[in-house]
Amino acid sequence: MQLNPGKTLLEAIDKANSDLRDLSLKIHSHPELGYKEYYAHKTVTDFMAERGFHVTRHACDIETAFIAEYVHQGSNPVDSSPLRSVGFCSEYDALALGGSGDKVILGQGCGHNLICTAGVTAALGVKAAMEKHNIRGRVRLLGTPAEETLGGKRPMLERGAFDGLDACMMIHPGQFDVLYRQPLGVGRLEIEYRGKAAHASSSPWEGINALDAIAMAYNAIGQLRQQTLPTNRIHSIVTNGGQAANIIPELASMITQYRANKNDDLNKLHDQLVEIFEAAAEATGCTVTVEKTMEYMPLHNNSILSDRYGKYMTSMGVHYNSREVDETTPAGSTDMGNVTHALPGIHPVFNIASLEGVREPGLSTHSLLFAERAGTELAHKTMIRAAKALSLTGLDVLLDGEFTKQARDEFDKSKEQ
Repeated sequence: MQLNPGKTLLEAIDKANSDLRDLSLKIHSHPELGYKEYYAHKTVTDFMAERGFHVTRHACDIETAFIAEYVHQGSNPVDSSPLRSVGFCSEYDALALGGSGDKVILGQGCGHNLICTAGVTAALGVKAAMEKHNIRGRVRLLGTPAEETLGGKRPMLERGAFDGLDACMMIHPGQFDVLYRQPLGVGRLEIEYRGKAAHASSSPWEGINALDAIAMAYNAIGQLRQQTLPTNRIHSIVTNGGQAANIIPELASMITQYRANKNDDLNKLHDQLVEIFEAAAEATGCTVTVEKTMEYMPLHNNSILSDRYGKYMTSMGVHYNSREVDETTPAGSTDMGNVTHALPGIHPVFNIASLEGVREPGLSTHSLLFAERAGTELAHKTMIRAAKALSLTGLDVLLDGEFTKQARDEFDKSKEQ
């Protein structure tokens, strides 16, 4: 009888389905904010260790990051050729209102319990095929915290967690099926103006109003939007507008995020915004500090990996729009973008509300409704289907050297451009 690693992979996932559902519900019912995902970290690392993975807890000196890896030397243990290696990413942080703060409001409003379990599912499937069929290679699951805030993948990337991988992939839940999702790059600036306090009634002329600088900068950003590309985004909040109405504000602060679908455009927006903040300081007599606290790069989809994943999904009944339509569909941002500029990767979206591709009216990520849907049996079924396709694509990275080379060649060519 002919051996079929893909069949072994799918059977292993089906066999683990109940445990995977339980894992997803545990993460869903214990929402934790970025870099505070202590329950998720312990739960997932225990789960992987129990299933034969070598687990590094608190990886890369990040308390809630982890790496779970399985290596198989194949049928020839003295083979010294390089191991082909595939990685999957799991996310597990939850959302506060607006994506920040100390209180969890939206819970799993971005469905990270499903992302987490999808990565686990894909890794388990590949490992089962490697074991049964003596497939030489490495599968690595990366537990990446704080995607919603400062981005755990960035420091993990810098500290070597992705080193040696031929490809790294993940999937994301959504309200529709998208193969070529195009998240924008994003930067985050924290701005603080300092002026001089004075009594707002008896001697306002003695003061220097830091809130005036905020107002001037905020309005100037509104004018900049008229002259920027339609693919760009800028949004701000005021985090401190003063302490009392009868005191000229000595200190005022704001946070601004800016987004673009190309790195050059992202850098241009950054420079334009810094000029605005500095001009507002000069106009009002304040001093200003501008700190860039986060930057995610635009996502670069590897078409070789994307098309293979899409082929598997299509065979399971999923229908996609054209790439041109997908890439113009509005999207947020992700630190997976940074990963896809370091090695071949993909980040497709699966519909959690329908196995037939029907969009549920009013459903969108970062909402209480989405958090509710992310815990349903239907959402789990859609995740398992997508994770199977992801796992099969990962297995191909290990089995098919020409396929893996094509993915790398496309990545290298895109870097040159």
